[in-house]
Amino acid sequence: MKRSLSRWRRFDQARSIAELAEIARRRLPNFVYEYIHGGSDDEVTLANNRAVFDRYRFTPRTLTDVSHRDLGCTLFGRRVAMPIVIGPTGFNGMVTKNGDTKLARAAAGRGIPFTLSNVSTVPLEEIATTPGGWQWMQIYFYRDRDYVEQLVSRCRESGYDTIVVTTDSAIYGNREWDARNYARPFVLNWRNKLHTLSRPRWIRDVLYPEGIPTFKNLGDLLPPEDASVKGAAAEIGKHLMPSLSWEDIRWLRDRWSGNLVIKGILSVEEARTAVEYGIDGIVLSNHGGRQLDSSVSPVEILREVREAVGDRLTLLLDGGFRRGSDILKARLLGADAVLLGRTTLYGLGAGGEAGVDHALGLLQGELDRTLGLLGCSTLDELDDALMRYTGG
Repeated sequence: MKRSLSRWRRFDQARSIAELAEIARRRLPNFVYEYIHGGSDDEVTLANNRAVFDRYRFTPRTLTDVSHRDLGCTLFGRRVAMPIVIGPTGFNGMVTKNGDTKLARAAAGRGIPFTLSNVSTVPLEEIATTPGGWQWMQIYFYRDRDYVEQLVSRCRESGYDTIVVTTDSAIYGNREWDARNYARPFVLNWRNKLHTLSRPRWIRDVLYPEGIPTFKNLGDLLPPEDASVKGAAAEIGKHLMPSLSWEDIRWLRDRWSGNLVIKGILSVEEARTAVEYGIDGIVLSNHGGRQLDSSVSPVEILREVREAVGDRLTLLLDGGFRRGSDILKARLLGADAVLLGRTTLYGLGAGGEAGVDHALGLLQGELDRTLGLLGCSTLDELDDALMRYTGG
């Protein structure tokens, strides 16, 4: 019993992402953990993002030499250590102080890209200086085109070479668990206030001495009184563009010569259109089950999208990845790499930068082990004969 309790307290003894999630739950205030963990409406999409992996089963080879294995792959002409990108997640300063910086450093240490969210609490210029890192920048489209153009200029001047445009959030999803945590907009109810007081370590880390973190990349978009994480969500929503269309993407393509990635595509037709518009990559995504409920999992359309676009763009996806075996299933279905959101946030909540590194280490070990057990030495050796769809 003592060993079990110790395991829940110490992130470095976690043996899976699920155990890291439990440690993060015990360390974070309820409203912060639910922001990371929850989905929209009945959470059908959220559940399906995990369930879909069980419908695919491996058919491994044996009697092959797998004594030397390599998890490396190429994204946008650049070699990375494994087919993983840390995806954009906002409000990370509420998980731990300078959470974005800790995620970026952990990614650099493991030789993979990190994507900074437009609603981060660390300036993009600061993240750009992360030693040894490959930083991507995620942006939303706002009604204020001048602001978007200024943001693109900041990315260019700071040395970013990849912009990720999120297209599925012009209208916020219905996150009931989030609303239940507040007595009125941005004021926690008494249950959550009391629960937060039971997390003194988090209070010292996040709130002392500067108070509630503020957004650092929204510039003049928000008035000063709405720039804190506590009060900005509703104000940001007023500036998003529900009229976002392919013509806006063309406008951005004309102003950005680096890698341009669209995140939020869930149809074969839009994937083909992305090729026509000169997009360099797409992320098949349902926003982690936080937007439209009952939407398809990216895994369910992955093979069809790959067949439609061929090798004309880099194909990424996110949604429910918790094991190295999940990532290899995505590779077998045609993905170049996957984006992680909750998985690395659980590590961040459980142990800061070291917790993120531990999460990535767990996945790297599982990737390496599963690749070898499949009878392969490199990702390029994976083929259709190694997996079958079982339905259900």
